[in-house]
Amino acid sequence: MAFSLLALQGFGGVLAVAQRELVDRRGWLSRHEFVELYAVAQLLPGPNVVNLSLMVGDRYFGGRGAFAAITGMLLAPIAVVLVLAASYQQLAQYPAVAGALRGMGAVAAGLILAMALKMLATLRGNVLGPALCTLLGLGTLATIALLRLPLAWVVIGLGLTGWGLARWRIAIEQARARKEDERC
Repeated sequence: MAFSLLALQGFGGVLAVAQRELVDRRGWLSRHEFVELYAVAQLLPGPNVVNLSLMVGDRYFGGRGAFAAITGMLLAPIAVVLVLAASYQQLAQYPAVAGALRGMGAVAAGLILAMALKMLATLRGNVLGPALCTLLGLGTLATIALLRLPLAWVVIGLGLTGWGLARWRIAIEQARARKEDERC
């Protein structure tokens, strides 16, 4: 039921709703766990939030939980989309429908921005730190929105850059820890 309600609340902004529901309301995940599971969900093929629901369902209830979570995430939205697709031709002529769809897009963007602001606190524990993470995020925005580079190349390029920076920072911290151990 939780994932069915979650799926029905999101119009392109399900991630923000998922974060609020799974972390804030139900307490099934901490913010740190949510970020980690979402990072893994992004690497798997398919919609990120569906992958996330699969992992959360499996974590708490095994295979049956994973099946129930995916069914909850997909069944109700599929029914809604089929009904809307069947009635779109008749409803598309009304300006109120077009306005409602534009409004849903704006709400989805606001939800995603709000979730990003809430998740900023998790950057304190990130090996790159808030400054480098912000720089990578702004670099992604600039290359996609301003330079209009393909998303796949941006993700590969900046993803590898972020990975390299993280490995470099980890190596520095490990070297610093070894020096501390040698002194003691």
